Amino acid sequence: MNKKEVSEIKKQFTPANCAITRICGCYVNGEKEKKSTFKEAFLSLPEEEMFKYFDILRKTLSGSIGKNLMNMEFPLDTEMEGGTQEFLLRLRNSRLTDDVLLDAFYDRIIESYDYAEHYLILLIHAAYDVPGKSSDNAEMFDASDEVYDYILCSICPVNLSKPGLSYDTEQNNFHDRIRDWIVEMPDLGFLFPAFNDRSSDIHNILYYSKKPENLHFELVDSLLGCRLPLSAGGQKETFNALIEETLGEECSYEIVKAIHENLNELIEEQKESPVPAELDKDEVKYLFTKSGVKEEKLENFDKQYEAAAGEKSTLLASNIANTRTFEIKTPDVVIKVNPERTDLVETMVINGRRCLVIGVDDTVEINGISARTMTAEENEPEVD
Repeated sequence: MNKKEVSEIKKQFTPANCAITRICGCYVNGEKEKKSTFKEAFLSLPEEEMFKYFDILRKTLSGSIGKNLMNMEFPLDTEMEGGTQEFLLRLRNSRLTDDVLLDAFYDRIIESYDYAEHYLILLIHAAYDVPGKSSDNAEMFDASDEVYDYILCSICPVNLSKPGLSYDTEQNNFHDRIRDWIVEMPDLGFLFPAFNDRSSDIHNILYYSKKPENLHFELVDSLLGCRLPLSAGGQKETFNALIEETLGEECSYEIVKAIHENLNELIEEQKESPVPAELDKDEVKYLFTKSGVKEEKLENFDKQYEAAAGEKSTLLASNIANTRTFEIKTPDVVIKVNPERTDLVETMVINGRRCLVIGVDDTVEINGISARTMTAEENEPEVD
């Protein structure tokens, strides 16, 4: 799914567009015990509760594609009878009316979700009447192409409210506030089936994680049966290691800066696209060549890439680049530069010593104090 397709589903979580038929839930304590379950027609809920649930559901589809939101494909064996995809498909097709399937679903999460505190498993079923689109890409609400039948699951921590004082309007005084259990925004969730090309895709799923570096592999493996791609941090580490291994002793400042600049240029060129820029093995190799890596250094690149990232894996440009800052670090000095002005930092040999030279104007700011880089009496010669 791309960000436009995700946004289209999120827009359904409003009173005017709501296509949710049923909502179910299971409250689990820190000992992995089911404390309470419920199942209700969503439209029968009080309006105040609806809005709270809408907030949770929208949050389950928030964040960046490839970072918080992961597109995953089901392996073929999971679609056989008894497989994880086949189980989710039966759950979706039941429209959450089968108590046995619901209990089995809750049990699978409880068994595989490594979380020692209280949490709430929320599950909805919805039937979205997908509007058709005219030749000019305008929606035609009276010309539906299909009904997108889906389930969305949110796993939310449940924590005690913070202690504090509250004001009692009847007694006109302050007293200790009663602490109660609060449902927080979700840590994890998924949308099944995926909404690819504005249509139901039962072979794929969209997975959400609030913390991109804590993807809960056990839960994904047991409940979904999918292979998680590298996390955002994992992709960056893999890419950095690939640069160092490929270049070896020739990993120079100039080449690393060129790779950084070319990556940011790629992201800028595709910033309007709903699909994030990603690079496969051949595209990473081309990026290295374009940035000045010598051909002989790329002789074993294919094997190095496959060992580091996987043969068919891709790296999202936004995960491996830093579009906010260009950082240069030594044991004692850290330099942060606007990514668009990397030209201000150069390497130069001065008095026989290799230095980083930063081009500055007449005035700089030091710890919040405006200071001149040269006094009127000084007339320093330029260094060749």
